[in-house]
Amino acid sequence: MLGGKELRMKYSEYKYLICSDLYRITGQIRFPLFLRYVLFHDTYPYVFWMRTCRYTGAVPLLRYTVYPIAKLVLYHLRFKLGIRIQPETSIGSGLNIGHFGGINVHARCVIGRNCDISQQVTLGQANRGKNKGYPTLGDNVYVGPGARIIGSVRIGNNVAVGANCVVTKDVPDNSVVVGIPGHVISQKGSAGYIKRTDYDGKIG
Repeated sequence: MLGGKELRMKYSEYKYLICSDLYRITGQIRFPLFLRYVLFHDTYPYVFWMRTCRYTGAVPLLRYTVYPIAKLVLYHLRFKLGIRIQPETSIGSGLNIGHFGGINVHARCVIGRNCDISQQVTLGQANRGKNKGYPTLGDNVYVGPGARIIGSVRIGNNVAVGANCVVTKDVPDNSVVVGIPGHVISQKGSAGYIKRTDYDGKIG
């Protein structure tokens, strides 16, 4: 069960998060569109119920009513879609999961705003060594299919991580990193990969 001041958010914050996530996919926010994507989209339902679990699990009036239902739905989607991102994970607005399948994110990872996560991605813990800990991703980060980001490394803002890349050390802002182990090949960053980052909180 979720709880604690660090997990609590206002309803307005929750609403902003689920709308900004939808905006990253559609570029617009309308209730019929929202309903269709919650019910029938391939990845947005997981993000929606993950956000809902975090919000309702920390609100006393919802903890024993809505939260158990949200948790059950999320648990079902975890196995159906092959996505494992815990509700307590610190994730900024505008999360976009490009394709489902094989996605594992440690609960203590930190993910910034407007990030894209592709299929078969792992954001994982290093248990020992100089990089012991969990990854931190900045804003506007694109993580390509099959990428692995392991340990206490910081991925800067506007970074593109290439497909099947293994990142075990910090990556500066505006970089493109590829290979095993990951190395920077340019400063073009994630431009062109990260789209629809201009959500202003309005619905219409």
